[in-house]
Amino acid sequence: MTGLLIFLLCALLLVVGYAAYGRVAERIYGVRKDRAMPCTTREDGVDYVRMPSWRVFLVQLLNIAGLGPVFGALAGCLYGPVALVWIVVGCIFVGAVHDFLAAVMSAEHDGANMPYLVGCYLGSSCRHALRLVCVGLLLMVGVVFTMGPAGMLHALVDSISVSAWCIIILLYYLLATILPINTIIGKIYPIFGAFFLFMVAGLAIALPFSEYPMLPDLDITANVHPQNLPVWPMIFVTIACGAVSGFHATQSPMMVRCLGEARLMRPVFYGAMITEGMVALVWATVGLSLREVATDYVLVGGTVERLTETGQALSFGQLSSLNPAAAVNAACSMLLGPVGAALAVLGVVVLPITSGDTAMRSCRLILADALHLPQQHVGKRLLLALPLFAVVIAISQVDFSVIWRYFGWANQVLSCFTLWSIAACLRGRGRFHWLATLPASFMTAVCVAYLLESKDCGICLSPTLGNAVAGAVSALCCVLLLVSRFSNDHDIAQKKPDDGDERT
Repeated sequence: MTGLLIFLLCALLLVVGYAAYGRVAERIYGVRKDRAMPCTTREDGVDYVRMPSWRVFLVQLLNIAGLGPVFGALAGCLYGPVALVWIVVGCIFVGAVHDFLAAVMSAEHDGANMPYLVGCYLGSSCRHALRLVCVGLLLMVGVVFTMGPAGMLHALVDSISVSAWCIIILLYYLLATILPINTIIGKIYPIFGAFFLFMVAGLAIALPFSEYPMLPDLDITANVHPQNLPVWPMIFVTIACGAVSGFHATQSPMMVRCLGEARLMRPVFYGAMITEGMVALVWATVGLSLREVATDYVLVGGTVERLTETGQALSFGQLSSLNPAAAVNAACSMLLGPVGAALAVLGVVVLPITSGDTAMRSCRLILADALHLPQQHVGKRLLLALPLFAVVIAISQVDFSVIWRYFGWANQVLSCFTLWSIAACLRGRGRFHWLATLPASFMTAVCVAYLLESKDCGICLSPTLGNAVAGAVSALCCVLLLVSRFSNDHDIAQKKPDDGDERT
């Protein structure tokens, strides 16, 4: 009963965070609710297309809720119940503010992409650097969110190989990338959303009534990671999409171009991130509850396989660290039975697919902005899309675990750029910039510490030295923000585009 109450308390805090802190962020920024939106001022029938607000919310939610709130939450719960604290606190005070105000800034600049916005507030050098980060990150998303769902679909229909599933998914991504946004994405997402809602609701309802104790260990100071990895800074990169994710900053502008009313930006963008936090909360709770439960998987020669007559069964926690896709299948089977598990796994599968398609679309748009290439004609969209997909196919030959590690770090680096841009915007307007400055400083320290200390993709400095350098870099960024002078005129309605305007 205690575990259920803790879960309900966390869910309630997320709801209260939306109602209270979301309004605080809206008022501090000074959101204009009567602003004309880009789908009205720049309608083009391809990327600037007005859609109903409920559909925009659903598309935004499915865009940002990729594998992160599932795989990331399962991996993050290996650090213990502190994962729940980071999901709730990070989602309310960092991630939702990040997504919401990135969308508001984009709306003020006619739906501009994140590299353009960073250039406006942090300078052209940061714009060029971020463009590289964004393109690299989005291509990794395309790879990760192809291979991940392909593996889960193969587990459901093993007569179709993983490679065949990858081809099917990539063909869908190509169509979703080049066709008008309301042709496929706007039409098919409600169907995907039904599977998604079944997955979240099914697991949340089934767990309290299952034979497994809910949140049996609530000691947030205990680190139970099987490899004894430190909570700082690892958990803040591992659990990204359920708390804060730079990838979301590439998705918000896409939906800004489709939202008809400015007054709905907080419900759509802050609300979508809070909803994604709920997804991460459910999966982290599942992982913490099933962590010590034996599964029907074994480790054979370094490969996770179904349990046979020989071999020692892996615990759910061990399985989560070795093969998150198998852990998802195991959790759904244990809690929902074979039929419910199949539907729930489909609900998990649609999350990466509905992020992978818009990741590739966003990558096309960022390159189009940089090259000043209008996108009304399908030939020009193909001109950009085909080389991008060739790169994705090439990257897919790299080991999945390697791509996932670098994706996690690059993802949080992008969140730092976004948060510092928001902070610079607020300070230039004479508003309470600490709303974004504190989260930006924190995430900067996380990213620097991870790069310096990580054994997988860092340079393996000692935690003492790595943390000292991370703190110094974060403090330096904060000082630079405080001593820099920013124009208080960032409203696109009051300034004409100059020669550097790269919006298409």
